[in-house]
Amino acid sequence: MLFSHKFYILILIVATILFSGIGAGRTQAAEQEKAKVYFTKDISPEGMQKLYRLVNQNISGKVAVKVHTGEPGGPNILPREMVRAITDIIPGSTIVETNVYYPSPRQTTEGHREVLKINGWTFAPVDILDEEGSVNLPVAGGKWFKEVAMGSHIKNYDSLVVLTHFKGHTMGGFGGALKNIAIGLASGKEGKKQLHALGDEQWGITEERFMEHMAESGKAAIAHFGEHMAYINVLRNMSVDCDCAGLSAEPPTVPDLGMLASTDILAVDQASIDMIYGLPAEVRAHLSERIESRKGLHQLEAMEALGMGSREYELIVVD
Repeated sequence: MLFSHKFYILILIVATILFSGIGAGRTQAAEQEKAKVYFTKDISPEGMQKLYRLVNQNISGKVAVKVHTGEPGGPNILPREMVRAITDIIPGSTIVETNVYYPSPRQTTEGHREVLKINGWTFAPVDILDEEGSVNLPVAGGKWFKEVAMGSHIKNYDSLVVLTHFKGHTMGGFGGALKNIAIGLASGKEGKKQLHALGDEQWGITEERFMEHMAESGKAAIAHFGEHMAYINVLRNMSVDCDCAGLSAEPPTVPDLGMLASTDILAVDQASIDMIYGLPAEVRAHLSERIESRKGLHQLEAMEALGMGSREYELIVVD
């Protein structure tokens, strides 16, 4: 390649700062409503704790930590020591997951728990939210849904910390914080079917409509937790495939970039996308093709239309 890894990092930081400034041009009225997004290039347990302490002001009560725990031996899932850095400093916190919709040992709670052991999620309690079925959460102003079925145990928690491995996604184009809660909290047998299925076709919902389904599911989760949420996106090992692909995921083709945190789900996903698109075109080509071919950028438009946050943000580098 023509550029060094350090040069990529310099480019992305400068580009993202420019994006956040240019973002003011999207609507000048939003100038005073910019969300704060914190950035560190330190992808480590210490970096994770540093970011969390900047966005944890409303985290209280019984705390759920949403992580994609992955398929058996998945090579790109978040390092366990980074997640433990968060659970260790939140007394009584619980990692939460739901069973999956695609063929996998994780379709059942029993199989899911075996995979959790294989992948090393043994340092904190893990609650399979839909182990005892679903609860319907309302979607205010939804175009497609009036309610979405979530794992019933979601009702047992007061706050949610969303730790997301940002990457590509087969259906969504990219998997950010929205995907992590929209699909990741939806119950395996009911909620995920709502999002994906069209009649008898299991994966019939695609492109713009699928992005809108995810946004509405995410809005239901956010309405449940209110302001008691915080988001950290980790931009490392960014394959074009989701962690649900496990060992079959394509190798990453873009450099590790760092981590972003916010209390605004739209801002943190927008900033993550801006960092990807701040890379030279030849470096991001494989990942951006995946995003655009699935109409993935519509996730951001759909969240904005539902009033789920701000696409305008102030990027704060904390290194």
